[in-house]
Amino acid sequence: MGATGETPAGVRARRSVLYMPGANARALEKAASLPADGLILDLEDAVAPDAKEAARERVAAAVATGGYGRREVTIRVNGPGTQWFADDLRAAAQAGPDAVVVPKVESADTVREVERRLEAAGAPDHTAIWAMVETPRAMLDARAVAGASERLTVLVMGTNDLAKELHAAHVPGRAPLLTGLSLALLAAREAGKAILDGVFNNVKDLAGFEAECVQGQQFGFDGKTLIHPSQIEPCNRVFAPAEAEVDRARKIIEAFEAAAREGRGVVTVDGRMVENLHVEEARRVLALAAAVADSGQ
Repeated sequence: MGATGETPAGVRARRSVLYMPGANARALEKAASLPADGLILDLEDAVAPDAKEAARERVAAAVATGGYGRREVTIRVNGPGTQWFADDLRAAAQAGPDAVVVPKVESADTVREVERRLEAAGAPDHTAIWAMVETPRAMLDARAVAGASERLTVLVMGTNDLAKELHAAHVPGRAPLLTGLSLALLAAREAGKAILDGVFNNVKDLAGFEAECVQGQQFGFDGKTLIHPSQIEPCNRVFAPAEAEVDRARKIIEAFEAAAREGRGVVTVDGRMVENLHVEEARRVLALAAAVADSGQ
């Protein structure tokens, strides 16, 4: 199980979160050496129906045994309404990962049901809920989902399923998905929750992948979910604060604090006026940079 890794400012590095197939023992072992900030050990899409039970036991054992360092380790269960849902939640609760990732979350009621089942099964307090939002209803009800529980800490975009539900094409720039991405981001930020961008399907198109990382970072996502280790490095690089951004953040804070000591009400840095909102963002940048350094990835 991963360590908590939270900084004093409550910011955690979640730049790269990699799906790993729960049925593949070698993949679970390899995950311990990959430089991703987080791992999703998958019992859902990556596991065939006849392998679900064996994968559940393997993933629960891997999480309980540990060995993943400071990586945030989560388990993706099969979705509500499936025959595996209840047993997956029970096993995940007993294994005690950093979070349980729940697919196809469309309502606050689903979040509360997951919370109830986890607590009934003895989940430790540190095991959070990550809710995957991947349908039109989820986009329209994202505000209720995000605010449904204190145990819910992260929204995860399921962009493949959303595109399928919308009958939308996968195109550069993701124009058909921008409304849904924006609605989920608004919901996450209002509720004070983190949010991860969806996957990029073509593992051979690293230029296209990096462009989508840049888009997600510019939108405000905390990081991106990944399907292949080759995607980790560009993702970590794009979602980490650049050195120039960190330097500017330090200058803003130093100038603001100096002005406060001198009783000055107006502060400028490099010719630009600095207000409280700029200072708050500068502190977030420094906290994220510290979290990235602390992660060792």
